[in-house]
Parts: sequence; C-alpha cells; structure tokens
Amino acid sequence: MTVIRFFSGEQIPVEMHKTKILQKLNLIPIDKRLEAITKAGYNTFLLSNSDVFLDMLTDSGTNAMSDRQLAAMMIADDSYAGSETFTRLKKVCQKIFDMEYFIPAHQGRACEHLLAQILVRPGQLVPMNYHFTTTKAHIVSMGGIVVELIHEEALNPESSFPFKGNMDVDALHELLSDRGPEQIAFVRMEAGTNLIGGQPFSLANLKNVYHVCREFGVPLVLDASLLADNLYFIKTREPGCKELTVAEIVREISRHTDVIYFSARKLGCARGGGICTTDQDLNARLSELLPLYEGFLTYGGMSVREMEALAVGLEETLDEDMISQGPMFIAYMVEELERQGVPVVTPAGGLGCHLDAMRFLDHVPQRQYPAGALAAALYIVSGVRGMERGTLSEQRNLDGTEPLANMELLRLALPRRVFTLSQVKYVIDRVVWLYHHRHLIGGLEFVEEPETLRFFLGRLAPIGDWPDKLAEAYAQELAVSHL
Repeated sequence: MTVIRFFSGEQIPVEMHKTKILQKLNLIPIDKRLEAITKAGYNTFLLSNSDVFLDMLTDSGTNAMSDRQLAAMMIADDSYAGSETFTRLKKVCQKIFDMEYFIPAHQGRACEHLLAQILVRPGQLVPMNYHFTTTKAHIVSMGGIVVELIHEEALNPESSFPFKGNMDVDALHELLSDRGPEQIAFVRMEAGTNLIGGQPFSLANLKNVYHVCREFGVPLVLDASLLADNLYFIKTREPGCKELTVAEIVREISRHTDVIYFSARKLGCARGGGICTTDQDLNARLSELLPLYEGFLTYGGMSVREMEALAVGLEETLDEDMISQGPMFIAYMVEELERQGVPVVTPAGGLGCHLDAMRFLDHVPQRQYPAGALAAALYIVSGVRGMERGTLSEQRNLDGTEPLANMELLRLALPRRVFTLSQVKYVIDRVVWLYHHRHLIGGLEFVEEPETLRFFLGRLAPIGDWPDKLAEAYAQELAVSHL
C-alpha cells in the first residue's frame, strides 16, 4: 500500500489514479434547488440527476471503472449458452474466493431473492450482524424472521471500537442452543455493515461465528458487497493481519464461510452480482431457479460486457492501492468534520461519511425523520445528494406501527475513484455551515407512503416553512449569483 508523507506535515489522501474520461457537473441556483427538492417530495431518491451537483446518494453502480475494465468490455462473447465471457468470470471467482460453484445474477438483491427462496421457511430465524433493507424484505417475504446480533459498541456513533460490524458470538451460540438448528435458516454476516456507518467485522470474529455455525450444522452466508472496504480495515486495524496480502485475507474469509454473494455494483465496480459456494446441492437448486428469475446459467441477467468488466474489477480488488482509496478519503472527511464539531459516526468506516442526525438535529423528534430532513437540508444548501439511513428506511410493522431505527444517519457516499479532494472539501464546508444553522431545520411527514421500501418512492412534506428560512439564510451569507 503506497504511503505518501508531505514535507508540510499535512496529511491528505492522494489519488492513486488519473482522470481520462470525465462528466461535466451542474450546480443549479439555490432557488432552483428548493424547487427541485419540493417536486421530489423531500426524498433525495426522487431528485433528477440534472439537479444534483455532487451525487453522494450511493456507491451502488456509481463507481469509476478502470481503463482495463473498459478494454475488457470489447472482447465480450455474446453467446447465449457456453459463453467464454462466463468461463472467464467463473475462473476469476474460483481463483479469488476458492469456491467451486458460481451463479451469476443481475445484482445483489437478486442473489438475496434466490437464496431466500431456497433457504428460508416460514417461522425460521436468520441471525445476522445487522440487516440491510432488501435483505430483510426478502427474508420476511418468505416468512422468515431477522434477528440482529450486533456487537454492543455498534450502535454508539461516538465509540472508537474498530470493528463495529462484529457479531455477538455468545448471543449467537445462545440463540442456536435455545432454538435448535432446525429453526435457523442460515446465519448471515455483512461485510462493511451498511446501515450502521459502513463498519467492518474482524477476521477473528468471522472465524468465531463460523465455528459456532459448524457446531450446530447451520450454513454461514456472507454478503460481500462491501468486502473491499472490509478488507482494507482488516489489513490496517487487525493485529496479525497487517502482514497478510489482500488475497490471503480473502482466502481466509472464504475458508470460513459456506456461501458468498455480492452486488458487483459495489464489489468489482461493475453492474451485476453473483453467488459463490462449495455446496453442490445448493448450486443445483440455484441453477434450477436462475433461468426462471434471472436468465440462463451463463449470464444470469447480466450484460456480457459487464461480466468482462467484473472479472477485471474483482482482480483489481486485490490491489491495496485500489481498496485504500475510498476509506482514506472517507477518513479525511470524517476527521475534518469531527475537528469542526460536527457529529459523525466514528471511527470512519467504508462506503461514505455518515452524519449522526440525532445529534446534529437533536431538536427534531425521531418520528419526524431527522435523517431525511438533514438530507433535504444539505441538498438545499449545497446541491449534494446524500441518503437517509434511519427510520425512513424502516418498514412499518404488520399492525401499522412504525419501528424507530437504532440510528438516524445521513450517508454521504464516496463512490470509488470518483470525487476529488476539492469536491470533498466543498461538502465539508457546506456541512459545517449547515451545522452552525441547524436550528433552522425542522422535520418531515409522509404525504405518500408505499407499503414496501417506502424510502425509495415515498413523498414527504416539511413541517412548517423551514426550507424557505434555510434558503433565505444561505442566500444572505453564501450565495454568489444565488448559487
């Protein structure tokens, strides 16, 4: 891993790549931003990208691709069956994950759907370190019950514990002892735990979870979508792993899991997904469902060009300079905001910088969606699109009551190798300004609320006229030609 020290003593991340192709950005005036967020129902998912300056909504499918990936797309084999492109991708997955079988799918949630269809029966439990929205929805749709067994430090945004994505191994052992393996569909570990700030698990914790699963004969399934970030943190934070290569760490992870699935919109910087396993029976059952839901066995709904790009992207994930870029830029952003008093999740995780909306907007009740309000407010004053990760992202209970999220976060995703340091500094500046004017921000309420995954399509309205007051304060202090 390349380490660069500055003579000045300043410590800033340095891009280990150069720009060859670029996309022009557009910063619309603040009055137009206010119109845009109102039209979008104060839901950043519904903003048009033409109205967005810096898109930090997600890292899913928005990562930069390398020149080698683009070149590989030109040699794709379009054959419906027996494609050489599939053979190349399968060999790369076998080499990296050391698992015999590979099932392609069009993205991560397609993998979750297939696995839930096969592994989950009504009433069964699925213990995991922490849920992800689509994962939980697929399990619940099959009658399963998600049980979160996250480490005790995980939900404290101010904790400096380096592996907040760890599972509580004692709690897992107790649950499996009490319920018995027949009541457990599978155990799930998520790398770079998305909804609690992109926090990693340690290799030691994964091994301990695996040993408990072996004791009870329960399969361990790994969501490796954010594995690249997790690999970086294992290598840099975990004693005994600093001298291991990234490839060696991946092999250790693979040896201690039964199934690995991933979204290639994150892992591999392409668009697709896949399931790797050593289980011949599971592979056969997946192979029966794949043509029904996704496509033939050699493409699974993926473009063959994306499959070629994915094969290269997965190999590039073993490059320490590549996997360090995201976490280093995120750490810079987190440390700068923390230095200026802005409440953020620490330590810096992967995926993006996470603002702690419950501390940022401690005057906004949780039922008025403080993380959603903060996302809308930041867009108004900056043109930056972030994503709410809190109560808005939860689904109502069957009786109609609303569960409150454990954390209220505004995620500012940093897609890999996309943003420059000056753009990151711009975001920091606007977040700090917003924190100094946080008393102007109020809550939100639903005006259109879908039953499932409401955070994607739901529309909200501000409680009061706080967006107008915020825009007015910004225009008086910062706007140049109303930008």
